[in-house]
Amino acid sequence: MNNPQSPMIRRTSLSLTLFILALLTASAQKDRTATLYNSERNGWEYEVKAGINLGGASPLPLPEEIRSIENYNPKFNGVLEGVVTKWLGQEARWGISAGLRVEEKGMKTGATVKNYGMEIINEGNRVAGYWTGYVQTKYNSTFLTLPLTADYRFNSSWKIRAGLYASLRLDGDFSGYVTDGYLRENSPIGQKIAFTDGKTATYDFTDNLRRWQWGAQIGGSWRAFKRFSMNADFTWAFNDIFKHDFKTITFNMYPIYLNIGFGYLF
Repeated sequence: MNNPQSPMIRRTSLSLTLFILALLTASAQKDRTATLYNSERNGWEYEVKAGINLGGASPLPLPEEIRSIENYNPKFNGVLEGVVTKWLGQEARWGISAGLRVEEKGMKTGATVKNYGMEIINEGNRVAGYWTGYVQTKYNSTFLTLPLTADYRFNSSWKIRAGLYASLRLDGDFSGYVTDGYLRENSPIGQKIAFTDGKTATYDFTDNLRRWQWGAQIGGSWRAFKRFSMNADFTWAFNDIFKHDFKTITFNMYPIYLNIGFGYLF
């Protein structure tokens, strides 16, 4: 025989459970808010950022092998970052920041080149030499980056920063194709292999990408609201995207990017 009070007991128990959970959540939120408030009083600041990287991997200056840039697509390169800042002194003008970010760096570009170091895949075989004609390149890498910067704030709304970063490449791609031109095998006066009338040959230098990169970072932030900020950071790598023993491309290519986005301060 069913107990007529059972549904009422279950509803009462459920209501009591939800009430206790609400109290615990409110208490945890209160403790969390108090912890963040005390941290802020002691000069600590916590921020989560999101944005996009705009730029590319480029030689500086452009070598004579690259005669003209025909097209360029910066792609959508997402960035997600967490930053901790310790402000120093009573005025808290100067600070030190450390972060951890996951970011994409990539581009697509097409160029007309002459005597450009190349290793193509032609009819299943790798052929190295010097390419003259059109080359299409796709570059993309995912990095885990650790930035360390010195910060200075003018007031409660504006701050600037500068420092260094180190990046570990998690994956990557550097590939493309050539067309409307010819390859001279082994040397600029070697045997000529023509690719005309829409004929193409692919290349892939992904395995030659460097694992670690490091460079400089400079940027600034504007706190638009109490907890919301707009950010911009310029990064410039000091080393080539390729391993030091990779000699097919005869010049260094440096990742140069502008990261723009927003942040939330806790």
